Amino acid sequence: MESNARALSNYNYGTVAPTIQAMVEAETRRLHAPPKRVTTARERPRRIEKPKVATAEKVAPKISVFAIFGTVFVSALMILVVLAQINFNETAAETVRLNAHIAQLEQQHRALELSLERAVDLRTIEHYARDVLGMSRPDVVNSVAITSAPRDTAIVIQVKEESGLDRFGYFIMSLLDYFR
Repeated sequence: MESNARALSNYNYGTVAPTIQAMVEAETRRLHAPPKRVTTARERPRRIEKPKVATAEKVAPKISVFAIFGTVFVSALMILVVLAQINFNETAAETVRLNAHIAQLEQQHRALELSLERAVDLRTIEHYARDVLGMSRPDVVNSVAITSAPRDTAIVIQVKEESGLDRFGYFIMSLLDYFR
């Protein structure tokens, strides 16, 4: 019981912080303790060396060929996805730009149609046709039907057959015309 009371008295009011007296006693014990004996290399016992046994070389863990191909395949797919996304973004930007250009052109077209309707005055055109060109309005009396000879017809007498070489040449020429 006395040791219990003494142990409790070494701490401040039931906390874990030691009292000053307990700290002084601990330092005194440390200073008056006998010094530790240091042994020299000669006094130390020699270690008995064990004979070295040949050990197998460390082998790196093997990586499966399928794992390598899978990694390369997934990496290639990821690159393709990124490139496709870039292409998609460029195409979408181009589409937006072209739609804006189309809207601008449609607005210009409407403006030009309005200016054309304002510029075309039927009275001015009729005056110009009658006075300057000497034209008149068509009447039933002025209309005359003109008859012509029957249509001309032609008969092909001989048709030249094309050889395979001529057809090939024609095909090549048509391809060249297409890409011009």
